Amino acid sequence: MEPTLLQSDVAVLAEGINLMWVLMVSFLIFFMHAGFAMLEAGQVRSKNVANQLTKNLLTWSVGVTVFFLIGVGADSFVAGGGFAPGFDVGGVNDWVGWLFGAVFAMTAATIVSGAVAGRAKLRAYVAYTFLLAAVIYPVVTGLTWSGGLLSYNGVVFDDFAGGMIVHGMGGIAGLTAAWMLGPRLERYNDDGSANVIPGHSLTFAVLGTLILAFGWYGFNVGTAATVFTVTESGELALGAFATVGRVAMTTTIAMACGAMGAGLVAWLKTGKVDTLYVANGLLAGLVGITAIPHASTWWGAFLVGGLAGAQLPLVFGFVENYLKIDDVCAVFPVHGSAGVLGTLLLPIVASPEYMSGISGTRVDVFVAQVVGVVVIAGWTIVATAAVWGVLKAIDQARVTPEHERDGLDVSEHGVDTYPEFGKPDVATDGGSSEVVRADGSGPNADEIKMVTAIVRPDRLGEIKQSLAEAGAPSLTVTNVSGRGSQPAKTGQWRGEEYTVDLHQKVKIECVVADIPAETVVAAIREAAETGEPGDGKIFVLPVEAATQVRTGKTGTDAV
Repeated sequence: MEPTLLQSDVAVLAEGINLMWVLMVSFLIFFMHAGFAMLEAGQVRSKNVANQLTKNLLTWSVGVTVFFLIGVGADSFVAGGGFAPGFDVGGVNDWVGWLFGAVFAMTAATIVSGAVAGRAKLRAYVAYTFLLAAVIYPVVTGLTWSGGLLSYNGVVFDDFAGGMIVHGMGGIAGLTAAWMLGPRLERYNDDGSANVIPGHSLTFAVLGTLILAFGWYGFNVGTAATVFTVTESGELALGAFATVGRVAMTTTIAMACGAMGAGLVAWLKTGKVDTLYVANGLLAGLVGITAIPHASTWWGAFLVGGLAGAQLPLVFGFVENYLKIDDVCAVFPVHGSAGVLGTLLLPIVASPEYMSGISGTRVDVFVAQVVGVVVIAGWTIVATAAVWGVLKAIDQARVTPEHERDGLDVSEHGVDTYPEFGKPDVATDGGSSEVVRADGSGPNADEIKMVTAIVRPDRLGEIKQSLAEAGAPSLTVTNVSGRGSQPAKTGQWRGEEYTVDLHQKVKIECVVADIPAETVVAAIREAAETGEPGDGKIFVLPVEAATQVRTGKTGTDAV
């Protein structure tokens, strides 16, 4: 075989494998949006879930389009005009590099949505996403990955996979936006003390955390984008994969130590290991190592991950209680401060192999990292504050108090994420699907009676079954909350206790004519009783009149 032909085949093989690897990890990073959606949906109130999901969908849809047309794409205005785009766009496959950059950019954009949850107008968030993808983020990458313009004494600012460029920038942007918007209603009392507003689903939050952790391997390990290179002699050799094992190892260890660090500090503060802090700490550990997984020693991964997790409860408490900023999904301690911490720890945990390739000392490396952090943070704060400041000035930043109380799902989208208790003629929890009508089993002195019961929600299925067996399956069910003889209890959200003195109940209303009200009362009581305080109460009231809408029948015939 001719040597030239052999060399060409090797080059094609290397290029094909490299393209396949970058595409695969790009798809993996894209899947992180599912993690962000679940993580944020779990940490907001149930009345704002659809709004949070919509923002995540539009972050990708609007952001990636703008990133192509204006930010970093074909003859893009910002990166193409002001900075080198960082990749060639001369051939069909050169756009793989653009996609790889786009999934990183959209990660930075979607981080912000968690900080402004529950009160930002959708149009305001979309407008900010537009400008972040078009200008704010491309300027950061133009100064760093594309241009290498941030340095000190010949040492260039180093951020391997975006610990500061993506996550630190997104966390700082989220904190700035939350500060500009102001806290949610009832988040703070008149004396400045904070009220805890729990999210609606720890299950969603943990599921989102694990999806993000899975996608993070694409984020960190995937940044070792060059699997193979071809040497001058025409031989196939490892490219960035020469150190990919270190990247995978440090990423995994830092992730684990972040969860343990956050859980430990939460336990020391409250005496309990807070589930959400453990989940957020796992992510903080990942963020902390993201800038330096290629350079860190094994023990450095333990240190960076552990510190990134440990700082999370402390920084969140500082932001909440001293800065009075309502960071709903803790995006700053998870992404912002953890990203800054890991980036600055590079000279402390850098391996001898890494330092041997640096022209300066560890002090020079530290100063270069500080320069990068300060410039990126400064630009992000100024640009973000300017955008949200303009939106506030034209009264387009925040929803009205009425809409906020109603929930953004209804006010912004006209949907209910969790419709009440199923559909007509559908029994999913032990009730009867057959329509059974009363047939004269006992009068109520020729009166219509309404039996109203306030009971535990988990007893609803048994009550429906019991009423069906008693011949009175027709009922109306409403979610309510109230206070009676059941004592108050305490809950915990991110390590902070709050008092619950209005307990969740269901109100069951059953109107009867031919069936004795006493029979209905007995059926409800038998099914609802647990023997514990808080089982509820049953009331029987006379009904003055009744009319059936379809037929116009009145009185007992209507019932």
